[in-house]
Amino acid sequence: MLLRRKIANHLFTAFNALSLFIGLGVMAAILLTLFSKGWDGFSLPIFSASTPAPDLIGGLKNAIVGSLLITLIGMVISAPIGILAAVYLVDAGRGKKLSTLIRFFNDILLSAPSIVIGLFIYVVVVRMMGHFSGWAGALALAFIALPIIVRASEDVLLLASDPLREAATALGAPRWKVAWLIGFHAARSGIITALLLAMARIFGETAPLLFTALSNQFFTQDLNKPMANLPVVIFQFAMSPYNNWQDLAWAGALLLTLSILFISIVARCLGKKRN
Repeated sequence: MLLRRKIANHLFTAFNALSLFIGLGVMAAILLTLFSKGWDGFSLPIFSASTPAPDLIGGLKNAIVGSLLITLIGMVISAPIGILAAVYLVDAGRGKKLSTLIRFFNDILLSAPSIVIGLFIYVVVVRMMGHFSGWAGALALAFIALPIIVRASEDVLLLASDPLREAATALGAPRWKVAWLIGFHAARSGIITALLLAMARIFGETAPLLFTALSNQFFTQDLNKPMANLPVVIFQFAMSPYNNWQDLAWAGALLLTLSILFISIVARCLGKKRN
């Protein structure tokens, strides 16, 4: 019996180690391919020139600026709503049926495919406006970021000590002051980490932007018009038969990966500091 348990334990450990090495190997192969093909395309015109016509020299300036604008506006829309919803779930709505209902719908939205959200914004916003726009893209990204912010912010707000809340309430502090000075202040760095993780999640989204912001060959800051963005430009250029567009697609993919990696590292550092 003991020998059989040892054999089963060693087999299970070996299987886990093999799965780990396979996963790491696949990830390393993807990153090596991305760096080998994307690094050659890195040059100054990528940040100073807009997307070119076939067989011409150009860059990704319009796509980079468009992605930053759409992502930041999406975060501006979703961040206050998500944080306030988390504060309600932890403080004002604790134990209420409405809080259970909010968590249920938040979990559904959290697991919803991004392309479904893009189609929803297309039907509700794009068709009503009659054209694609940066605003529609930002709204789609806001819908994706919102449940992430709610869930992560609620988790870090729950870490604030309940005795501190009770002591503040016993001293006569109103509920909004207890939530702000006790809960929010204690979880401030954790909420910032949640915002950064949500930003890293939506920065590389492609499917919802295909139905909302679409793309634009020219540089524009007008959010009422179709707006270029890195994920869609990478998708379009990678599928094209032109070598210069394919090189820009690899360079854009590397830039997008490095950006998400940087945001994730900053979020992890803030999380370790909070712990």
